[in-house]
Amino acid sequence: MFDFNPHMVLLILAAAVVTFMTRIGGYILIVKMTRIPPRVEAALNAVPAAVLTTLVAPAFFIGGWDTKVAMLAALLVGLRYPSTYMLVAGWIVVMAWRRSIGA
Repeated sequence: MFDFNPHMVLLILAAAVVTFMTRIGGYILIVKMTRIPPRVEAALNAVPAAVLTTLVAPAFFIGGWDTKVAMLAALLVGLRYPSTYMLVAGWIVVMAWRRSIGA
């Protein structure tokens, strides 16, 4: 059923502590700064795009053609319209693709 493994518990606790320290460390660092240097501000502004890329890129390269076409359609719509339209465009492409190939 369930085997208690003390090493696994220690590993989970260590991972939790390290995760907490990285999150609180960034907060403490920003609070201690009286003024954010322009390079740090530029790096912080680039974080959302970097995170989004790391989430989307693997799905694009690993996924099938339906995923690629849906993501490209969503990208094109997302460049011009709000994110809701982008989601709807991606969904419409996926549904049209599935209906056309019978999946």
